[in-house]
Parts: sequence; structure tokens; C-alpha cells
Amino acid sequence: MKTSRSSWVAALAGSIALVAGLTACGSDSSDSSSDASVATEDTSSATDAPSTDAPAEVTDGPLVGTFSIDAAVCSDAAAVSGSYFRMVQGGGTVADGPFIPNADSTCADQTYSALAPGTAGLVTGSFQPQPANPFDEGGNGLADAITAPVKFFGVNFALSSNETDPASGAATTAPSIVLNADGTLSGDLNALSVAWNGQQFNQGSPKPDGSRPGLTTDLTGTYDAATGRYVIEWVSQIVGGPFDGFSGVWHLEGVFTAG
Repeated sequence: MKTSRSSWVAALAGSIALVAGLTACGSDSSDSSSDASVATEDTSSATDAPSTDAPAEVTDGPLVGTFSIDAAVCSDAAAVSGSYFRMVQGGGTVADGPFIPNADSTCADQTYSALAPGTAGLVTGSFQPQPANPFDEGGNGLADAITAPVKFFGVNFALSSNETDPASGAATTAPSIVLNADGTLSGDLNALSVAWNGQQFNQGSPKPDGSRPGLTTDLTGTYDAATGRYVIEWVSQIVGGPFDGFSGVWHLEGVFTAG
């Protein structure tokens, strides 16, 4: 990234801080023989059996598969649902903010940045890395597998999961989410990273080294085994760079599909 852009980003971070003050098997034709009757009964039993195409029952333990991303619904500032991102100003709290207003947000409350589905959704058990060239000429992040890129102060940010953390160079582990016996979710998303304006920010929880700096929280959530619907949340504080001490608040909703 050119020095002029770094200076611009640093200036933007300072400006933002000020503004923030802030989811044909029927019975066979029967005949008069008893053998045919038996065959018909057996076929009927097979028809009643669960289809092999039905989703496998999910029990407690690791959920390995794809978590689809529901688009945000945020035209009513008092009733935000779906998937979204917020940013807490350095020195603030998740409960009280102040939250950074995104001038490009499509939400009624612009402290919410609406997320939309990417080409795949969040995959557990494997990585969804950013492209070899993660930015276009304007500094826009290009990764689009997990969520679609989102405009944040004129530049798109893009979410990915990488074997090597782009911000720190540290080794990571593939995203994992676990269903607990009580129906809650926990997990490890240390590989998640955001690319924005030529900059890289780890947005995982915990961090690749296992730490939880500042406002960083463990992943929490809920899962409905009957429908596959999930909700997960976590907070990840940025370490270093122009947004050092700022924290990303993530809320994802959708449907989990095993496999």
C-alpha cells in the first residue's frame, strides 16, 4: 500500500473517532400368490423408511459443513435482523458504544453495516482464502465466498478465512463451530480476516495466537436441530494499524447444512 493511502486511512480513523462521539416407490402390482403379498408388504415398509436424501440428524459435537448467510433486514432501526457488522470506537464498549456510523450503510441506523450472502457461506473444517491479489486498484477487498464485499466509507471490505493470517503472518486453524448438549454454539474463528483499503485486519475469535485482546469475546450462539437455523455472534478487537483498539461486532444468521 502506498504511503499516501496509509496516511489517508490514519486520517479517516481519526475523523471517524471524532464523528462517533459517537437460513416410484409404490407397492408392486399384487397377484393372487402369497409370495406377491409378502413382496408388496416389504416394499411398503421400505417406502415408509426415511429417505436417504433427508438431511442427516445433527447431534452435539462439531458442526462440519456450511453456514448460509441471511441478508440483513435493517430498514427499521428498531428491528434489525439477519447478518450484520458493527464497529466499536476505541475505548468504547459493546453495550454502550460508541459505534462508528458507516456513511455507506444501507441500514436506517448506519452504525449497522448490512451483510449479504457470498457465493458459499461460512464453511467449517476448511479454509476460504482471499484471492492471491486481495484488492483491486481502488483498494476494495475482493474475497466473496463467505459474504459479499461491503462498502465501508467508500471502499469495500471483504471477509475470508486464511491458513496464514494476512495481518500478522501467524498460522491459523480452519474455522470450527461446535454444538453443545444444551443447544448452544461455541467455536474458534481465528482464521477470519477482513481486507479493506489495502489493509488487513484479523477479525477472528480468538486471535491466531489464542489471545483475546480488549473487547474480543468467544463465539456464542444457538442452533435449532429441527430447522437447521443458527445464530452466532462474536467480537474481535483490532490489533495494530490505523484502527488499533477498534472492535468488530459480528452477528451471522442462516441455516447450517452438514457435509
